[in-house]
Amino acid sequence: MQWNADLYTEKHAFVFQYGAGLIDVLNPQPGEVILDLGCGSGELTRQIADRGATVMGLDASEPMLLKARQQFPDLNFQLADATRFQLPHRFDAIFSNATLHWITDSEAVVRQMHGHLKPGGRLVAEFGGKGNVQQITDEVIRQLGQRGYNQTVSWWYFPSVGEYASVLEKHGFRVQLAQHYDRDTLLDDPENGLIDWIEQFGPNFFEGVSATDRAAVLEATRAALKPVLFRDGRWYADYKRLRVIAVRQ
Repeated sequence: MQWNADLYTEKHAFVFQYGAGLIDVLNPQPGEVILDLGCGSGELTRQIADRGATVMGLDASEPMLLKARQQFPDLNFQLADATRFQLPHRFDAIFSNATLHWITDSEAVVRQMHGHLKPGGRLVAEFGGKGNVQQITDEVIRQLGQRGYNQTVSWWYFPSVGEYASVLEKHGFRVQLAQHYDRDTLLDDPENGLIDWIEQFGPNFFEGVSATDRAAVLEATRAALKPVLFRDGRWYADYKRLRVIAVRQ
């Protein structure tokens, strides 16, 4: 996934804006050392630091980290893969917003999170849950299929409560909360919000797809979904979120 960090912060700020409420759940305290796993452009890392904690932002995207460092030069941002990172110290808490659904090897990242927490340290995370953006993904795939393309969604991981809680427990976490909920999400552009969303978050749909077919699929998807995802003059994405709070045993 190649991120356009400027487009992300300009048109998809809802990602970190919704995450602000998760920081209240994290409740960072002065003196704590916290890892923001999948920090993106750093807005939530900044908010954690403003609560008095010492925080490190970790992300696998160089463009996102460049943006984060430009915006918040006083904070510590590091480039690393969430399934393989090795840091020399342990954290009081790990925070992760809208990241874990991008990591299909869930067991690897859970092992890494467990290994980088102090005993009793907490994980507070929210990401896409079972059924997330399914109306959008189903329609894009249907439109591609009508044009002879056989695409499947293999780059996202949207687990159920039971599935993810089991992974956490298997690798030494005690799950305190696992909540799946609907969160229809308002998109930025009243006219092109749906297409902007697909182009930002779903470019993998169009690997091997001609430019002509890509444009046709996007327009056909917008027309097909307008009756269900366009309300009161604005586009919404059919988000389903999974929120977890767990403690390293």
